[in-house]
Amino acid sequence: MNDTDPFRISRRGLMLVLSSPSGAGKTTIAREILSRDDNLRMSVSATTRPKRPGEVEGHDYFFVKEEAFRLMANRRELLEHATVFGNLYGTPRAPVEESLAVGQDVLFDIDWQGTQQLRESAREDLVSVFILPPTTRELERRLESRALDSAEVVAQRMSEAADEMSHYPEYDYIIVNHDIAASVAQVEAILTAERLRRERQVGLGDFVRGLREG
Repeated sequence: MNDTDPFRISRRGLMLVLSSPSGAGKTTIAREILSRDDNLRMSVSATTRPKRPGEVEGHDYFFVKEEAFRLMANRRELLEHATVFGNLYGTPRAPVEESLAVGQDVLFDIDWQGTQQLRESAREDLVSVFILPPTTRELERRLESRALDSAEVVAQRMSEAADEMSHYPEYDYIIVNHDIAASVAQVEAILTAERLRRERQVGLGDFVRGLREG
C-alpha cells in the first residue's frame, strides 16, 4: 500500500431524518446543512398538495395527482408515505437506494409517520433527529411570521403540534431549536459521529487487513 495514495475506506450512506412540528425550524436547518456538505443530498418527496409560490417541480417536490401517488404506493415504489394535513406525501425508493449504495447520505424532511415506516424497513441506515421549539408561543410566532398559511391553517398546525411532539421518544436525537446556528452545529456533529460508526464502514475489514499485512 502506497502512503502517498492511501486506501479509502468505503462507507454505506445513511438516511438522516429531521422531523419537527411545522414551524420549529427543521427546513431552515436542513437547507443550511445541505449548503455546507457535498456528500449530503435532499430526498425529494412526491406529494399531492398544491405547489406553493416559488417551488420547483423535481427540486422541492414531485407534484402528482392522487391516483398516481396511490399507484406508486401499491407498487412499493415508495420507502414511506403518509397523510399530512389532508395531503399525501411519500419518498421514492429507487433514488435513495442508489445514493446509499455509493456512500452518499440522504436527508429527509418528514414527519413521525414516515420515520416510523423507515425504521421498520431500514433501521440500520436510519439516523433520526427531532427538532423541538423552545416554547409553544415561539412556535406560533414563527408560523404566523412565515405568512404562508391562513389563520385557520396556523390554528390547525398548532393543534397538531402537541400530538407530533409526543412522538419525540421514537427518535435517536433531540434538539431544542433556540438558535438556528447552534442547532445546525448540533446536527452536523450527529452526522459526523454517525458516519464514523463501525458498522457503516463497509471497507474497514480490508483496510485493517492491509495494515496488519504491512
